[in-house]
Order: sequence, then C-alpha cells, then structure tokens
Amino acid sequence: MASTALLLAMAVAIHGGSRSAWCFASDTISTDSPISGDRTVVSRGGGNFELGFFSPAGGGSTTASSSRSNYYVGIWYKKVMSQRTPVWVANRAAPVADPASSRLAVAADGNLVLTNEAGKLVWSSNVSSASSSNGAAVAAVILDTGNFVLRRESGEVLWQSVEHPTDTWLPGARLGMNKITGDVQALVSWKSAGDPAPGMFTLGIDPNGSSQYLTKWNRTVASWSSGEWNNDVFAGVPEMTSHYKYDFKFVSDVNTSYFTYSLQDPTVISRLVLDVSGQLRQIMWEPSTDEWMIIWTEPHRLCDVYAVCGAFGVCNEKSELYCSCPAGFRPSSIGDWELGDHSMGCRRNNPLRCDGGANSSVHGKGDGDAFLLAPGSYDSHCSLWYGGLLNLQWRVEDTAGMDDLYLRLSAMDVPSSKGRRRTIVFASIPAVASSILALSVIVSVVVIRMFRRRQRSMAFMQAASEGGNLVVFKYGDVRRATKNFSEKLGGGSFGSVYKGTLPGGQVAIAVKKLEGRLCVGEKQFRNEVRTIGVIQHVNLVRLRGFSSHGRERLLVYDHMPNGSLDKALFGGAPALSWRARFQIALGAARGMLYLHEGCRDCIIHCDIKPENILLDEDLVPKVADFGLAKLLARDFSRVLTTVRGTIGYLAPEWISGVPITAKADVYSYGMVLLEIVSGRRNARCWPATEQEPSLSGYFPLVAARKVSQGEALDGLLDERLHGDADPRELERACRVACWCVQDDEARRPTMEQVVQALEGVVAVDVPPVPTSLRALAENSGSVMSARTSAYLDGLSRSHLQDSS
Repeated sequence: MASTALLLAMAVAIHGGSRSAWCFASDTISTDSPISGDRTVVSRGGGNFELGFFSPAGGGSTTASSSRSNYYVGIWYKKVMSQRTPVWVANRAAPVADPASSRLAVAADGNLVLTNEAGKLVWSSNVSSASSSNGAAVAAVILDTGNFVLRRESGEVLWQSVEHPTDTWLPGARLGMNKITGDVQALVSWKSAGDPAPGMFTLGIDPNGSSQYLTKWNRTVASWSSGEWNNDVFAGVPEMTSHYKYDFKFVSDVNTSYFTYSLQDPTVISRLVLDVSGQLRQIMWEPSTDEWMIIWTEPHRLCDVYAVCGAFGVCNEKSELYCSCPAGFRPSSIGDWELGDHSMGCRRNNPLRCDGGANSSVHGKGDGDAFLLAPGSYDSHCSLWYGGLLNLQWRVEDTAGMDDLYLRLSAMDVPSSKGRRRTIVFASIPAVASSILALSVIVSVVVIRMFRRRQRSMAFMQAASEGGNLVVFKYGDVRRATKNFSEKLGGGSFGSVYKGTLPGGQVAIAVKKLEGRLCVGEKQFRNEVRTIGVIQHVNLVRLRGFSSHGRERLLVYDHMPNGSLDKALFGGAPALSWRARFQIALGAARGMLYLHEGCRDCIIHCDIKPENILLDEDLVPKVADFGLAKLLARDFSRVLTTVRGTIGYLAPEWISGVPITAKADVYSYGMVLLEIVSGRRNARCWPATEQEPSLSGYFPLVAARKVSQGEALDGLLDERLHGDADPRELERACRVACWCVQDDEARRPTMEQVVQALEGVVAVDVPPVPTSLRALAENSGSVMSARTSAYLDGLSRSHLQDSS
C-alpha cells in the first residue's frame, strides 16, 4: 500500500468508482453528485431542512480577533430565513477553510466522506458495512424530519444523523443508549456561539438504567437531573406540557432504552437544545415576531448551572452579561469569553508572589500577596479552598447567616486598605511591631507550613483529577504512594513499573522507574518530560507528573486496570472478541497517528509492541512509553533486543543502519496487528493441519502469502474466536498489516493511511510478499530456520557491542 496507491484510492473513493444508478436529485448526495461551495440539498415534501457548508455566527473562529473563517457541513431550518439555525454539524471538531475546494461525497466504498481544501479526509460516516453493497448504489438523502440518511437503493439504512446528534434534539429522534453495543445518543453543547466543537456540557439518559436524563459538566460531574419519567412528564420538568403539547414516549427493553417525542401540531417548528451555557432549552419559532421563543429551561436559574462561568467566574442573573470576573481577575480567554464560552473562567491579573509578602507595603502595592473581599456572600462556615473556585454567584439580598469570602491576590491588585476593614494584606512587619503581631507571625508560619504540607499531599489528587499542568512530585510522596515500590506491575524497555494509590485510596496510578544511563542532564530531562506531558490524546497514556531525585527519575501515569495488550492476547485470559480486537487496533493506530502528525514535532515511538499498548477499564487502547527514547543513552537496538526464538518488531532498517523515520513505527505496528489477528506471538511457528496445510511456518510469512494469493483468511484468525469475525474487517486488517511490514519503507503507508484503511474510507490493494519475511522463514516446520537464528544472533551481538 504505497502512498501513491492510497492517494489514488482516495481519489477514486471521492470522485467515483462505479457509476451510481440513482439520478441526481435536489435532496440527494451520491457518488456522482457531491456538494461543495454554495451548493446545498433541500428536503422534499415541506422543504423544512437544508444541508450544506456554513460558517456560524462569529465566523467559526477560535478567537474573536481571528480573521480566518471556519466552515462546517451542517443541517439548518430552511424556513427560518432571517437567521441560520444549525441543528446538526458533521465536522464539528474539524472545520475546513475553503468550502469551494472542499467536498462532501459518497465514496466508492459507500461511506460519506468530507475532504478539505488539501484533499485530506476530515470526516466520515465510518460505516464498515457500507462497502458490502453487492453492486447496489448508495446515496445520502436529507429528509423533511431533519434526518440525513445514508442508504442503498433497496432502502436499507446504513447510517443516519439522528443517531449521532450534536447539540439539538429534534422531534422524532431518539435520545438513549443501546444496551448491547453500549452506543449512546447524547447531546453535546457547542464550545461557543461561534464554534460548534464539543463543549463542556452533555445531556444523556441515565447509564444506570433509570428513566431520567442527566446533564454532566466535563463528562464527569452530574449537574442536573430531569427526575424520573411518570408516563406524562419528567418529575423535575412539569412545565414540559406548557404552551404546545409534546408527546413523549419512553422505551426500555433488553436491547435499548430511549426517549422520543413529537409535536401534536406538525406545523410548529420546535427543538430542544443544550445551550453553550449548559442550560437545556425547549425553543419554538414564532413567525409573527420572526424570532425563537423559549418554552422552558432547566435549570431554571442560569447561575444554577454547574461551573457556568468557569473557575473564579462570578454569575449574576440580573446582568445581561451574566458572567464577570471579580476584582483582581480577568477572563482567561477574552476571545472565547466574547463568544459565550466561559469554560476557562478567570485568572489573576498578576501572579501570586509565594513569598509571604515579605517585601510588600502596608498599602498593598508591593510585591507580596493579599486577601480581598469578593462580591456576594456564601455559606456560613469557615473553610479554605485550594485551586480554582467554581459556582461563584453575585448576591446582594437575603444574606442573613452568610459569611464573607476572601480571594488571594497579588498585593499589586488590592486597593489601598485605608478605610477598608475587609481587606486583609500580607505586609512586612516593622521591627517595633507589638508582641501581638509577632504572635500572629508565628501562627502564620505554622499555618503556611501546614498549608504547604497539605498542598504536597493534594498534588497527586489534583494531577489525577484535573487537566492542568504537569506536576513535579516529591520523591518521598511517590514512594509513600507506592508503598515503597512494593507492587510491581511489570518491566518495560525503559524501566520497571509499580502500582500506587493516591491519598484517599480512590485513584490508582502507575509509576515508572527509569533505568539505564540517561543521555540528558537535569534541565533537559525536565524539559523533555514537560514536552511529553502536554501530549494528550484518547489513545495515549496520560503522563500526570514526574519526580527527579538524584539519580532516581520517576514518571507518574494513569493506571490502566486491564493491563497491557500482550496479557490480553497471550496471557490465558478469556479471548478478546473480534470487535474488541479491531477497535484496539484502530485506537492504537490513531494514537500513533497523533504522535507522528498531531504533535508540534513528529515523535517516533521506537518501541511499538503489545507490551506498550495498555487497556483501560473499557478496553480503550492507550499507547505508552512514547517520547522516552531520547531520554536514555542507547539507540533502538539497545532499547529493544529480541531474545533467541522471538522475531520481535524491528524494521529492517534498524539492522541495516539507514536513517530511522516514522515508517519504523509503521513496521512494528504491522507486526502487532498480525498478532492481534492470530492471538499468538508471530515467532511461534504454526503447525500444518489437514484443514489448513498451508499454515505451517512463520506466521507473518504465512499471512502475507495468503493475502497476496487471495486465499480465504479465516484460517489466520485466533482459533478461540471460532471464526466469529467480520470478514471485511479481517481482510482489511490483514492487508494493512502486510503493507506495513514491507521491506522498503517507501512502500509502507503512513499512520494516517493506516487509520483510513482500517476505517474503510479508502480501498486497500493486495500487497506483495516482503522479501525479508521469506528470508526469515526459509524453511517451514516447527523449528526456526538457520537464517532466522542467524538474524537473532546478529541482534544479540549488536546488543552486546552497543552495551560495552
């Protein structure tokens, strides 16, 4: 699968392979009739909905001052002419810059694909079954209900937009979950009024099985509940029946659980939307006033929405701009703030000084810190708050029983304390201070020490629960968290890994002790680790912090409860299903793609193998140990040395000495993908059977020969699965793996092409059998060939020479 081959396949997929048998229609997108630029499709019947490219209010820019406009493919109300109101967005997190040269089309494999101005895929319907159309044409149609449907000529629906909602719930659509697959239909708010990217709030059915909806902040904190369904309305939303009657229906059985609703008056245009602010709103279009009218909202008070104004933001219901910053603070992102995105909250005008105010003046204009009375009032109790304050509200009435709140600021931001009894300033103390003030200093020192001690103990918890900066841990804290490194999880190429527990015993961590000679000094080590720490992706293990104590270098990661992929594949546990394997393979490829192309600088992993692919509680794969090769004074032949009898994952260029590129990772991934298919180590020679006499020999070569000759591939599948696998996915996986392990790195695909091929977005040609595989398995049978042994001996000798 060379680059040119994939690009050609992409072009064929977009511009058409087989001719569509469907005629062009104003509501239809097919292989021969894509849309781009100003072209749109409009639903037939009532002409209620239109689909095409659009730029939201504010230009879709990430900041208000940005001159670039972002464009999206979306669905909006055709009859609401005065203001374009999107109800669904395809590429909400991946805008395009030029709709005229971007294209939404039905690819040759039957999927909907959106490519940008550079011809790069930015969105796909990602339907694995679309390719098995048996020659039947596939097209996408916008319906008068607002549903965008991908279907065959026979009427079989392959994909539909209502199963992938954004922030709007339309009448007739379902919002719930599939109990078998775990798929959910949930609303996700826009990031801001000008940015449809996923925001901070989600609305979905209770995953625990009750008949209520929950709004969550940051996908974790449940902030509002609709109450149970009583066959008429939700207990917490009695106003649902006001104005216009909505007919709700709740369905719950062994397979699914969902709500749907309809309007008794079909001429009414109404929608339920999860607003940027986190409020759930039922809205109706009023033609007489040419505007949207709010029927009901939940929560009723905007300021009751959890973290509606972000950290240190103050909510005021009576102000048109309901979010503001207290004195001494400013919006963290003015551009986002102006567009209605307050998720980043407020930050101090000047940083805290952290020196106890030793150099500050009595007027608060020096270099120390001070406490300033915040607006409003709060619950009557004494407490200290560390980190960002959430849910601040401005209250001037009904303050009986409330106490004051003081916010710590740089003394530069605190007004003069003359006549302000409620401003507390840390100031320098004259030599002639009274004994009372001296006693206060002693008490302050004790409090500060206790505070710092508590800060250190809370650092672990903050690192595990917040998405902030990388935390520098005290070595002693890590040692206590791991009980003196008593529970070893395993060992990798870069060191041993130990399990630890955060204070409170609720969150588990994994601590890697780096072993070997470091090739960087202390300062560079910290810089390199900080670079790794900012890399975040759903398929990469998150680095939470590190510790550097003398020669001891520790890295603190999230703990993955399902361990590494090698244990799941080869450890004797119940066999992973094909669905789980394929999703693991795809997720790992996406993680590697991010390392190669999503980071500021390309990161070559250099050690892709099942041991470095970890699985979380939901079997989501997380690539581990990326970015560590630069920290140790050894090249890859020292980092990963295969023992006699195990072929390993080394690309041929590691042995030949040519410069290493990201294609070395692609080779290793191909080897891992073959093991995911077979459930056995590649180095294990397969015995011949009466049913499959051709299986004898080194498995990568066996697989490559079967793929190149077009033979049935079910014999390559892990026998524990008893043939239970999607044949199309199996074929794609085997073809992709065999392209990845080609001898010439120029013939290997990029990780982006690997992901697209596994997703079924592009077709995959039949790969040739790599010459190196033939050399490694010259003789078949149950024992490794002499040439294989010589290859392994060469690796061992290389390791000994490099270590000397």
